[in-house]
Amino acid sequence: MKLKKRKKSSRFNGRHTAARGGKKKARGSGHRGGFGMAGTGKRADQKKTLLLNMPEEYFGKKGLKAKKKKYKIINLYELGKMAEGKKELKLYSYKILGDGEIDIPLNITAYAASSSAVKKIEKAGGKVILKKKEGENEK
Repeated sequence: MKLKKRKKSSRFNGRHTAARGGKKKARGSGHRGGFGMAGTGKRADQKKTLLLNMPEEYFGKKGLKAKKKKYKIINLYELGKMAEGKKELKLYSYKILGDGEIDIPLNITAYAASSSAVKKIEKAGGKVILKKKEGENEK
């Protein structure tokens, strides 16, 4: 007869399970779901919580992205409204398009201009000077 019996709490504390719950789960690598990032695909199941904390780009790029333009667009008829009493306009970050008419002779400095816009401005007695933004290299 034993004099000192071990407490039950120490016997049933998951000694054989390695803190995995069931004994079968702890055998080999059967319950792990792969190494590293295995199981983190589009329909992730095993390691979903890992994926939720990752950046959005994990599943690849989403769609096509257009190149950012270096200029804004302005039409001729808008220039007529802007140039009340002025002879010169400096629009370094704008491309001038030939939509509309202009009857004021203006000297316009811009990033770019369409050929029709240049013709209409010169017809009105003005002039277009095209300048690149500061810091851009010439090709």
